[in-house]
Parts: sequence; structure tokens; C-alpha cells
Amino acid sequence: MASETMNTALNALDQAVAAVRSAAEQTPDAVSLAAHGVSGGAIDPFVFQLAIFVLSIFVGYYVVWSVTPALHTPLMAVTNAISSVIVVGALLAVGVSLSGLATGFGFVALILVSVNIFGGFLVTSRMLAMYKKKER
Repeated sequence: MASETMNTALNALDQAVAAVRSAAEQTPDAVSLAAHGVSGGAIDPFVFQLAIFVLSIFVGYYVVWSVTPALHTPLMAVTNAISSVIVVGALLAVGVSLSGLATGFGFVALILVSVNIFGGFLVTSRMLAMYKKKER
């Protein structure tokens, strides 16, 4: 009886994975297609996505460097929380991949995010230790 339930659950999981794969193959990037359509085909979707990436680099740089030192510890905590969300995305990329390239990038992302989370906890721990009263 338990094995029948397990087989049913595994079949349902296989069907869900197959549905995700078929949807990923058929669904183009909506934002890129919208930019392409609005501009009458003048903006290449790759150039549009590259521009967004470069702008996000500048915004991130100015946001991080304008943070006061008192807010660095909460900022590290939020960074660790964001990295944990990236871990979920990397696991999905590794587990439900359409190609070996997606699996490779997902694995690299998983390694880098794990290092980021570990380092973030070390930095947060050191910064919190700075605020503790020293024993005499």
C-alpha cells in the first residue's frame, strides 16, 4: 500500500517535471519580446538584457557604497537571505535542467552562493563581536 502511494507520487512528479520542461521550451522571454515589439524590432533582446544588467551593476555599486557602517551587519543578514533564495534557484537549475549547460551553470551558482553564505555569516559574526563588551 505504501509503495503504491510512493509510485503514484513519483508518477505525479514525473508529469510535473515534463510539464515544466515543455513550458520552458515553448515560452520565450516576455520582457525581451515586449521591448522588441515596442521598438519595432530596433532593439535586440540581447542588447536590452545587457543594458539592464549593466544598469543593475551601477545601481548596486552606489547602493552598497552609500550604506553607513552601522547598517553593514543588517545588510549582511539580508544578503545571506537573498543568497538562500539563489540556492533554491540553483538547485532547480541543477535538478530540472533542459541541457547540460544549465546544469553546469546551476552547479557553479550553487558553489558560489554557498561560499557567499558562509563568508557572510563569518563577517556578520565578526561584526557582532565588535559590539560586545570586552572582558577585563
